[in-house]
Amino acid sequence: MRTATVKWAGNDEFLATMPSGQSVLFDGASEHKKGPSPKETLLGALGACTSIDIVSILRKKRQDLRSLEVSVSGEDATDPPRVWTKIEVLYRLTGKLDDKAVRDAIELSETKYCSVSAMLGKTAKITYRYEIIPSD
Repeated sequence: MRTATVKWAGNDEFLATMPSGQSVLFDGASEHKKGPSPKETLLGALGACTSIDIVSILRKKRQDLRSLEVSVSGEDATDPPRVWTKIEVLYRLTGKLDDKAVRDAIELSETKYCSVSAMLGKTAKITYRYEIIPSD
């Protein structure tokens, strides 16, 4: 079992040491902004998780991916616990890319590989869109 350790750092700040040994400062107070809130890191985690999949899959498909940017937007419930209820993922890919290869990579990430998507999908409806920007 992998373990994260969280220590209170004062005010509404908490230092989390992840199983990898890396540390992240979380800030529970919206006015301080010394770090992300725990909940908003889930959007970033989803974007990173699916990005790792997309890059790996497109490499295996021998696609010429030059850049990838993923925007993840979330809408939360009005009542506590204010879980994410709707999440939109937008991929912006640059390169000489086959449309079907991109679609397939996104579908594989969504349905098979991205564990963050699988977890968040239990409470949120997640939609995916993409734009391919041809490279020169």
